[in-house]
Parts: sequence; C-alpha cells; structure tokens
Amino acid sequence: MNIIPFPPRSEWSALLARPVQKSDQIEAIVAPILQQVREQGDAALVELSQRFDKVNLDEIGLEVSAAELDAAEGQLSDELKAAIRQAYQNIRTFHEAQKQPIQKIETMPGVSCWRRSVGIDKVGLYIPGGTAPLFSTVLMLGVPAQLAGCREVVLCTPATHPAVFFAAKLVGVTRVFRVGGAQAVAAMAYGTQTIPQVYKIFGPGNQYVTAAKMLVAKEGVAIDMPAGPSEVAVYADDTAVPAFVAADLLSQAEHGADSQVLLVSTSKKLVTAVNLVLDTQMSRLPRRDLAAQAIQNSKAILVDTADEAIDLLNQYAAEHLILSVQDAETVAERITNAGSIFLGNYTPESAGDYASGTNHTLPTNGFARAYSGVSLDSFVKKITVQHISPEGLQVLGPVVEAMAEAESLDAHKRAVSIRLAQLHG
Repeated sequence: MNIIPFPPRSEWSALLARPVQKSDQIEAIVAPILQQVREQGDAALVELSQRFDKVNLDEIGLEVSAAELDAAEGQLSDELKAAIRQAYQNIRTFHEAQKQPIQKIETMPGVSCWRRSVGIDKVGLYIPGGTAPLFSTVLMLGVPAQLAGCREVVLCTPATHPAVFFAAKLVGVTRVFRVGGAQAVAAMAYGTQTIPQVYKIFGPGNQYVTAAKMLVAKEGVAIDMPAGPSEVAVYADDTAVPAFVAADLLSQAEHGADSQVLLVSTSKKLVTAVNLVLDTQMSRLPRRDLAAQAIQNSKAILVDTADEAIDLLNQYAAEHLILSVQDAETVAERITNAGSIFLGNYTPESAGDYASGTNHTLPTNGFARAYSGVSLDSFVKKITVQHISPEGLQVLGPVVEAMAEAESLDAHKRAVSIRLAQLHG
C-alpha cells in the first residue's frame, strides 16, 4: 500500500478523491441500449444478450421456470443451504424490527394526523453475473421486499448459479429472468412483452448498469441509490491485529480492480505491519490479480491524532467503515458519514456482506454523506393521513384562513370558510 504520512488538511480532498468516472462516454454507450429495449422489447433483449453475454435466449428461454427454481435446491450442498437459510433468518430478524406501528398524533384538539407504510407494488431486483454469483444480494434485496409486502418482485440476472435461484425462491421473488447489463435495467424500467414494468429498481452492477439506472431515474423510474465501485475504510490503532486488518482490506479489494481501499491510522508501526502481512495473504487468494490491482491503487494515511482520523473518515464517507480501535463504539458515535460501521477486532466487514443481519446494499462514492443503505423503508411508501372533526376545524380553520389570505390563495381560504359558515349556522 502507498503510505502517506501526516498529510495537511489542505491535501485531504485530493487524497480522498475517487477515480473520476467517464460518465458522458458510458452514457453515450448505454442510451442507445435503453432506446432499443424501449422500442423492440424482447427482441432487443435476445439480440443484446447474444452480443454482450454470448447467450442465446431463444434457445434457453428468457424466463427461469418454476421447475428450474425448484430444482436449484437439490444442486446445493446441505452446508450451503443451511448457511443461506441462517443468513435469511438473521436479515429478516433485523429488517422486521424496522416496521413501525401506526401512531395517531393529535396536533390540536380534534385534529389527528398519522402515517402508514405501504409496500411498493412492483419492484425490480438486479443481480450481476460477473465473476461472483451474488446470491447474498438476492437475500439483501428480497427479504425487505418480502417484509414490505411488495405485490410483484421481478429479478433479472445473467447469473446461472443455483444458489441465486434458491435464494430467489426463499425470499418469494415472483419471476426470474435471464437477462443482464443495461438491457435488464431497461426491461424493468419500460417493460417488454415478457418482463413487467416496475416502479423501483434495486441492485448493484458495473458502470454500464449504474449508468442505466441513473438514466432511467431521470425518466421517473425510482432507483435505490447512486452507486459506484465497492469500498472500505479501516481505522486502526495499536490495539488492532495487523493480520485481521489486512484480511479486511483484501476482502474488499477482491471485488475488482476498481474497488476502493483505505487504511487510516495514528500508528506507523501498525501500518508497516499491515503492509507486510498484505503480500503474504494476497499471494494465497484465487482472485489475487484483481486484489493486487485494487491494493496498488489504495492508500494508508498516517495522522497525528484520533480527532484527525475521525475528521478524515467523515470527509471520505466510506461505504464500509471498520473501526479496529480502542473504545470503538465510542468512536463510532462521532462518525456522521458512513454506509455501515463494523466495531472491534472481531467484526469483519464480510459478516455484514453475508449474514449478520444488516443490509449490504450501501451508498458508495461519497454518497454516504446524504444517503442511507437499503432498508425496509426502501421498499415502502409513507402515506400520511389526517382527520379533522367539526370541533377541530373550528380551532384550526382560522389559522388556515389567515395563512391562505396572506398568500393570496382565496380558494384555499374559501374551502375552510364555507365549512365554518355551515358549522356556525
């Protein structure tokens, strides 16, 4: 790792900058794909899947059948099925606790207001194929959709791993389609002859998938959040275990060459020890070439004080933040910008990626300054309701009349005045 000792605050912004995405160039490639799917529907999906994924959908079928979903269970080991079921239960337990009971609030005598949660009718989940079958993401997106009561849950994926199909059935996905890339996003956004249109699209993907999501969002289709390459920041002091820190950095780096890895510490001894362990651990990884490229672009930043470390981490706003420091929970209370925080030496980021219960679909690229990760709330709409009794209108009405008159909205005022006149006889 490139060690940067004690940089002045004036250099932090440049040090923490993510690689610039060539969004204009990527959008220029993606926009025609969206247009082709909008105009040609299933025929476009067949042609694009052949062109980009070398998959003949005419032969294997666009939709995964119920029989194939059922058969997936028999293709997995008992150990993996038990692990997936346990992860499902943990994720469900954590997200179920996010349900909020309806609470009626009387703001004035006779004036009651409340809010209720309603599941989004139709949602689309995108699961990449790529170099790793992300069946864990099926759980992370499918469980809250299931709890929210979404009526239609569509999953698009080029992945063929039976664990993806097993997880899809477990979370109650309605239909599964064999299509990936920007064309999958387009299919869910616009609808085709086979794939239904949805109201909100969730899920990670490469730069083309991300660009597709951003483009359809401009057209009124909701998406979970802006996303970019995955990232981790580790804040470690002399109480950290160098081998653990190195393992955490590599667990993120193996996602791909564009993954972002950052180590922050007040201890030069710790940083040096981590660097020594990194090479040894990386040499044993099957995906070491990908990890090596990410590590080569990563940084270890030495700072003078814990206060500086916390300020720097809040400025970076990491997707995943590991606090391998003394009094980690106290330090965490001072973190205002992060997607998800992992405390202490025995809380690896991979636990959150798979099975602890929190959601691993998190804001990247600094968006943790303003965005939350996916939760139950991501799959529901909050609808406010109010009821005013005749007595309540008599106390609230004059307030509304005065404000409407001041804004020169006479019809607004009259909607109240006509009712008050009837009540006063």
